[in-house]
Amino acid sequence: MEPTQSALIVPIPEAEPAVADLRARLDRSASWGVPAHITVTFPFLPPKQLSPRVLAAVRLIAAGVPRFYLSLDRVSWFDKRVLWLSPNPAEPFRELTNRLAVRFPTAQPYGGRYPEVVPHLTVGQDGPDLPEAAAEVAPKLPIRARVTALRLITGRPEPGDSWQTLTDFPLG
Repeated sequence: MEPTQSALIVPIPEAEPAVADLRARLDRSASWGVPAHITVTFPFLPPKQLSPRVLAAVRLIAAGVPRFYLSLDRVSWFDKRVLWLSPNPAEPFRELTNRLAVRFPTAQPYGGRYPEVVPHLTVGQDGPDLPEAAAEVAPKLPIRARVTALRLITGRPEPGDSWQTLTDFPLG
């Protein structure tokens, strides 16, 4: 089936050993084939609009943000409904999100629902097992990673590894 959505993410493979089992149970995007990641822009443009011109613009934006190291060093919550890990530093993610939002005004992060975008790696959402998951992941922190690229993925919001990598954009 054709993909219906796209997203710009920063995959964090170093987090997989600590969060993969939890995400498999508690984060529906894991069942779609989306890896542990920090979202930069979702939804992005419809897949049919991902032209060479769009890809070139994203490539330039990514190249304008230097590569960096991060530490996922704190368990955090959105209203006790979403369990997430906090990246330090968070500013490079905000910078990417803001630059993309300016360049692609029709692709506001989370559809423009939130006045402030908080960079985060989701562990789980909307479940009674979230407090136990928080207790399980906390001793595995900090998780350190080097961020070198922004990834464009496309897919459908349904189980079955429907999300695939379209391309990576190296950071500067």
